[in-house]
Amino acid sequence: MIVLIGIVMLAVAAIFLYMRQPKFGKAPTGNRLERMMQADNYKDKAFQNIEETPSLTEGYSMPKIFFNFLFAKFPETIPVDSLPSVKTDLFELPIDSNVLVWFGHSSYYLQLDGKRFLVDPVFSGNASPLPGTNLSFNGSDIYSTDDIPPIDYLLITHDHYDHLDYETVIKLKEKVGKVICGLGVGQHFEYWGYPKDKIIEKNWYQTVELTNDLLIHTEPARHFSGRGFSRNNTLWMSFVLESPTKKIYIGGDSGYGKHFAQIGERHGPVDLAILDNGQYNKAWQAIHMLPEEVLKAAADLKAKRLLPVHSSKFKLAHHPWNEPLNKITELNGVNGIPLLTPMIGEELSLDDIGRSYSRWWDELH
Repeated sequence: MIVLIGIVMLAVAAIFLYMRQPKFGKAPTGNRLERMMQADNYKDKAFQNIEETPSLTEGYSMPKIFFNFLFAKFPETIPVDSLPSVKTDLFELPIDSNVLVWFGHSSYYLQLDGKRFLVDPVFSGNASPLPGTNLSFNGSDIYSTDDIPPIDYLLITHDHYDHLDYETVIKLKEKVGKVICGLGVGQHFEYWGYPKDKIIEKNWYQTVELTNDLLIHTEPARHFSGRGFSRNNTLWMSFVLESPTKKIYIGGDSGYGKHFAQIGERHGPVDLAILDNGQYNKAWQAIHMLPEEVLKAAADLKAKRLLPVHSSKFKLAHHPWNEPLNKITELNGVNGIPLLTPMIGEELSLDDIGRSYSRWWDELH
């Protein structure tokens, strides 16, 4: 018994020491925490969704999910083949061109009306704080921070490791003009050495005026947040990027909910909706949409075009790696919303609304 207690104590101490590393970030304190506590959506020491959002769907249990994670076999969750890609030189893109370049999962570069944006960048090759535990797929890591030009605005939808990557944002520090994020998330950036005047933290339903005619509206998502053992101590969100000619919805992670229709009423129609379509499971349907729900959300937003993301880089669920793109394409049909499915790194014009993209994943295993 003494030996067992000693082993447990050593394990706890090792975990405690490991989690003191900077990559785990820092919980909000001081004036930042006081500001959070005054928010209507902050109760019982945590941010709340606008509707009930269970971590697990009724009928599922954490022990069963944990058992499946350890012992069940799920085929084709990781591609055997290297993913195809196109290495667009971001430095050579004319600054007056309105383009988007997807890096896989939920990371992408965006130019609009002469401004450069970077959304949820993850270039470390790992979606986990533990080394070697959730590595990116072969072929999906053709970009690094060296390939990123100076960024006007770094947008962070929430602080999960597959959206806020410590190694990446540290290397980008000198390239970033401003960080726009949810309440509390700025504590991580400040802890990591970003100057306070570079950090713009907002609650939902607020507007940031970037220029006289370029706006970012902060909107809800149906999700959660947290690094380490903390949960919901920072705010998750989505964005509507609005210029005189375009509205782009940047969805982050979200389960399907009434907020999509509400955003559609306030800001729709949107010219492009970027929505998470991947790493889903009926067991956590409230926090990640199934493909059929992605199409419903796009309709609620009154979207003219849809870019499905959150796939093709990391295995965070049990479905085959190419199922998200297969399912949403099949469900959408030939008469559905124009669906944009570029390869990683392929230039996507925000002005060329008639361009179609190949089913690049079809011949891969």
